[in-house]
Amino acid sequence: MRAVVYEKFQGPITIQNIPDPTPKSDGVVVKVNATGLCRSDWHGWMGHDQDIVLPHVPGHELAGTIVEVGNGIKNFNIGDRVTIPFVSGCGSCGECKSGNQQVCDYQSQPGFTHHGSFAEYVALDYADTNLVALPEEIDDETAATLGCRFITAFRSIVAQGKVSEGQHVAIHGCGGVGLSAIMIANALGAQVTAIDINNKTLELAKQLGANATINAKNNNVVEAIKDITKGGAHVSIDALGSEITCLNSIASLKKRGKHIQVGLMTESHKHLNIPMDRILADELEIIGSHGMQAHKYPEMLKMIVDGKLHPEKLIEKTITLEEAIVALPNMNKFQNKGVLVINSF
Repeated sequence: MRAVVYEKFQGPITIQNIPDPTPKSDGVVVKVNATGLCRSDWHGWMGHDQDIVLPHVPGHELAGTIVEVGNGIKNFNIGDRVTIPFVSGCGSCGECKSGNQQVCDYQSQPGFTHHGSFAEYVALDYADTNLVALPEEIDDETAATLGCRFITAFRSIVAQGKVSEGQHVAIHGCGGVGLSAIMIANALGAQVTAIDINNKTLELAKQLGANATINAKNNNVVEAIKDITKGGAHVSIDALGSEITCLNSIASLKKRGKHIQVGLMTESHKHLNIPMDRILADELEIIGSHGMQAHKYPEMLKMIVDGKLHPEKLIEKTITLEEAIVALPNMNKFQNKGVLVINSF
C-alpha cells in the first residue's frame, strides 16, 4: 500500500510502498477514506512521543470501511463504515472498566503506538471496545475531523468543563481543537471569547460562534478577558499548549473558575511554575482533558445529525498524500485557519 513514512525524527517525509497491515485477533483493518492532519502528528514527527518506533506512518484521525476482521471480533463486520477515538482503550484494565478508556493503562494509538492512517489501510486494535459506527448523515471528510480534535474539545467543554448556558468561556488558541471548542460551547449557550494571533483565524472563530475575539499580539490577554467577561471566565481552555497560553488561561479565570489543559505540553514547558497561591485562594480548578471514550460518541453524533454542531465547517480544504508530506512539517507554523483532511491516496 501507499503510505506517508518518516525514518528519522525531524527528517525527510516520503511516500513509500509498504506491506499492507494485518489485524490482531481483537483488531480490524480499515480502508482509509479520509484522515485529518493534526498538530499531534507534527509532535510525533518532532520526536515528542516516546511510543513511536521508526520508521513510522503518522495519522490518527480517520474514517473508513472495514476490510478485514480478527477472529475475536464480535461487534463489527467487513463493510461497516467506522471511525475511532485516537486513544483506544484495552477494555480490561481498571481505567477501562470504570469507563475511562481515554486514559487506559495499555492504550493503543494509531499513528503513535503503531502505524497510522496516512496510508491506504490502517490496523486498529481493541476494535470491539473502540470502533464507532458512523451515521449515513455524516460524510467521511467530516468524520475524519472527529477522532482527535473534535472529541477532545467536546469532552473538555461538556464533561470536564461542564459548561452551561450563560457562562463565559475563553478559548486560547484557535487551531482545530480551539475552533471545535468554540462551536461546541456556543451550541451550549455559553458566551465565548476566542484568543489567537492570526486575524483571519479570529474571523473564522466569529463565524463558528465566538462572541468576542482577542488578538494576543497587540492586547494584554488577561486584562482583555476580564474586561469582556466583567471579572473573568467561568471556564478557560488552553487549546494550544504553551507556557503563555496556559498561564494566561489560569490568570483570566474568575473565582472558582476552571482551567482545562487540552493542548499538549512538551519540551521546556511540560513542567510549568503555576500560581498555586492564586489557585488555592480563589479555589480554581486545574483539569486535564485527553480525548474521549467511544461510548460517549452518541451524544456528540446526535448533535451533529440534528444540526446543532457543524464540524464540516472546520475543514479548510482536502489534500492528497503528496500534499500531506509538505503540510506535516509545517503544522507548527499555523499557516492554515482550518482543518486539512487527506482524502486522496
